[in-house]
Amino acid sequence: MSKTVVVKYMVNGDRFELLVDADAAYGYVTGKNTNPIAVLQAEEVFEDANKGKRQSQDKIKKAFNTEDIAKIADVMLKHGNVPITTEQKAKLTEEKRRQIINIIATNSIDPKTGAPHPAQRIENAMNEARITIEPFKNANEQVDAILKKINIILPIKFASAKLEVTIPADCANRCYGLLKQYGLRSEEWLGDGSLRAKVEFPAGLKLEFFDKLNSLTKGSVETREI
Repeated sequence: MSKTVVVKYMVNGDRFELLVDADAAYGYVTGKNTNPIAVLQAEEVFEDANKGKRQSQDKIKKAFNTEDIAKIADVMLKHGNVPITTEQKAKLTEEKRRQIINIIATNSIDPKTGAPHPAQRIENAMNEARITIEPFKNANEQVDAILKKINIILPIKFASAKLEVTIPADCANRCYGLLKQYGLRSEEWLGDGSLRAKVEFPAGLKLEFFDKLNSLTKGSVETREI
């Protein structure tokens, strides 16, 4: 059975606490549920939850710019101290680690070669740099600081791939959905029925894009960097 735990959050020296269901709170911070009210055991903001001492409405409004308990709970669950088990924290940390690796691999290239970095290479660099993952912090918010640390070990550059592709008439229709998926910027249907299009997407997806495009066209496609 789940138990009730206290979420703690500090703003300018003032303490704010919530009584929440432990399992539901873990589900919320991991994105498995999205209703902050369903997490609460009491729809109250406390100064000291264990003593049942409520926080003043003036301090609540000053700290959160709202008295809406759902909005307040969302902030506290995402940025406060949410008690979780060691096992839950390890799992959440690993999930966040995978998200960060995927973000870097998708958007980055090796500035020396222009080729994408495989996820394993990025993970190895993070291990070598002894990167610490913050389980409750948004993955995107951690990327910049991590890049600065691993860039010493692994040269990385965030970039976009901008390509012009010309697809033969007999393949054009079945490739159109792929082009839209990867960021179709413009299209021109030529007199012979072929399609000339420009696409832009994160550079780390370039090899994946080429593989899919070549598979659909049997290699009969022309591409050039813009």
